[in-house]
Formats: sequence, structure tokens, C-alpha cells
Amino acid sequence: MKEFHYDLHIHSCLSPCGDDEMTPATIAGMAALGGLDLVALTDHNTCANCGAFLAACDAYGIVGLPGMELTSAEDVHLLCLFAELCDAERFSAEVSTRRVRIPNRPDIFGRQLIVNEEDEILGEEPDLLINATLLSLSEASSLCRACGGVPIPAHADKTANGVVAMLGAVPADCGFRTAEYARADAPDAPGAEGFLRISSSDAHFVEDIRDTERASSLMLAGETPQEIRRSLLRRLEEGK
Repeated sequence: MKEFHYDLHIHSCLSPCGDDEMTPATIAGMAALGGLDLVALTDHNTCANCGAFLAACDAYGIVGLPGMELTSAEDVHLLCLFAELCDAERFSAEVSTRRVRIPNRPDIFGRQLIVNEEDEILGEEPDLLINATLLSLSEASSLCRACGGVPIPAHADKTANGVVAMLGAVPADCGFRTAEYARADAPDAPGAEGFLRISSSDAHFVEDIRDTERASSLMLAGETPQEIRRSLLRRLEEGK
């Protein structure tokens, strides 16, 4: 077992609220510079930049995780993390069929840039990514697991799109055993007593990405990136 400093909630330039400088390569480079070991890319309702992100993480010698911050039909934000890129992309394709299509207004919401690992712009997502999908929280959690991922209520202590703020408590029927908090010292969310707690940055700007002084850590097994990702997902799913 080894201690891994992590940041498992980061948005790239594909999220309309993410700064254009938050390219996959920049995120990976800043995470490595800050001494992080394990970093996840979690754009809103898509995994389209995850392939470039994993390639950049490999180049910088850190472990990258493909992920998504899904917005449920109840407007709850749900982190969905995966060990394999193919699983994340399969999940992203399924979510895409449950999105409510509203053309993005870059002048209001920001650009939604799809880029490669060398920061070259490949295109822009035309439809807004931050609005709610048609998936209920329970349906989204089940779909995430069916695609090989682990669903986690995002920033449970926040009033904006947190599960407690929107639903009053963490629902028992979703099978969660881990909850994410914006503040590491936040009290347990109602319904999440005894859960494994994680805390990440929800970074939208380069300066928000955590370094070892601000990041939380977990003890994980494994030597290769694949083994480490799988070890992390087991802990998150089991809540231990």
C-alpha cells in the first residue's frame, strides 16, 4: 500500500465554466508540478477530453482517471469515475442520448473546447453541457456502474447542486458508500454517515488545482496506473 495525493474533480476547457487555459495537458502538467499522484478529469456531462488527458498524464508520469460530473434530472451533481477509458467513453455515449439539447451561448456560458494532448483545438461541443440530463440520480448511478464506473455524490456540502441541498439527504437507494466534500472538515451529509469521505478541488481555473499541501490522500495498492485506478475504484465503491 502507498499513499496517493489526489484531486478527483477537475474541469477542462470543455466544460463551459472551465477556463480556456484548462487544457488536458495543462491540467496534467500543473498536477505533476504540484506533486499530485492521482488526478481525474470530470467535465460536465461528457468524457470527450479524457483520452487526451490520460495521454498527458502518462507523459507527466502521474496516474490519470477518466470521469464525468453528471447533472441528474433533479439537478444533483454526480461524480462518475472509471478505471478504463473505453468504459468512460461508453458511459459518455449513453449519457449523450439522455442530454437535453440546448445550443450553447459561448458569450454567456463560455466556450466548450475539445482538444488533444498537445493542446490543439479539435472542435467545440455545440450544445450546452451544464444543464440537467434526463437521468434521475438513481438511473445515473446504475448506468455508471453498468459501464464499470463508480458514482459519488459531488460536493455534498455545497448548496449549489449538492445532493443534500437538492434532495435533503443522500438517498439510500443509490447504493453510495463514498461522498465528496468541498471542505475536508465539513460534517457528514445526512444519509452519508459512515461513508468514505473524499475532498477535491472542483477546479475550473489553473490556480484551483490542488497541490500536496492542499490535497487529500488515500492509501492504495498497485504498481501500474491500471492497478492503481482499479484499487481506487474498489475503495470508492466499498467505502473503506
